Amino acid sequence: DLQDHFGHQRPDPNVRFEANLTHPGHGNVWQADLDFTYNIKGEHCKLAYIGMDMCLDLTPKKIHKYGRPMLNDYGETWVYAYLPDMTMDKIKSYVKAGTGWDVSAAGTVVDPNRNLVAIKAKLNNQAEQPNPSFWVVTEKDSAQDDVSFSRIGSVQDVHSDNSQKRIHRGVGIFSVSMEVEGTPNFKPSSHSGEVANLVFTLVSVRTWGITDCIAPIVHAPMM
Repeated sequence: DLQDHFGHQRPDPNVRFEANLTHPGHGNVWQADLDFTYNIKGEHCKLAYIGMDMCLDLTPKKIHKYGRPMLNDYGETWVYAYLPDMTMDKIKSYVKAGTGWDVSAAGTVVDPNRNLVAIKAKLNNQAEQPNPSFWVVTEKDSAQDDVSFSRIGSVQDVHSDNSQKRIHRGVGIFSVSMEVEGTPNFKPSSHSGEVANLVFTLVSVRTWGITDCIAPIVHAPMM
């Protein structure tokens, strides 16, 4: 059900973000998978993902420039997803309200001319993990506002099809994790002055079609 997702010109979902930082046993970074507790018609449901209106960039990229590797493994292990900047601001505010942590801009590219934010979304590509699904509209009942979707493969499958190397608009389903710098022996606090980095993993995407209204990122931007 995609009724409760972050979207353009729609009510914000009634959801609370929660996270419990743990140390992985090595390094200085503490991590947490975000949980999302939705209140849907009075029923509370805890899920491991959120949905957002977005555009998925499957356009060709410049893999090398002057002999230097750039967007390696694009379409296989990660992709760019473009969100309205207002949506990203809302996500940050929900993280702040639910966990107490401010969110950094690390891993994002802002396009102020179009009021968009590009996020790097990871793609599962290991044998023990399901690849993210790619769904397309197959039927729409305008009288009842019902939409049917059909799965045409994984995001990786679609990216390998030259006819699909476009920007696809739709709803992305993401799991989200949080990373905070600290020390192994002391759990970082949201009052320490540190900020959290968000890591998005694309689980599934349901697309309405393609768009030519967004200029895609074609090479590694200056961060």
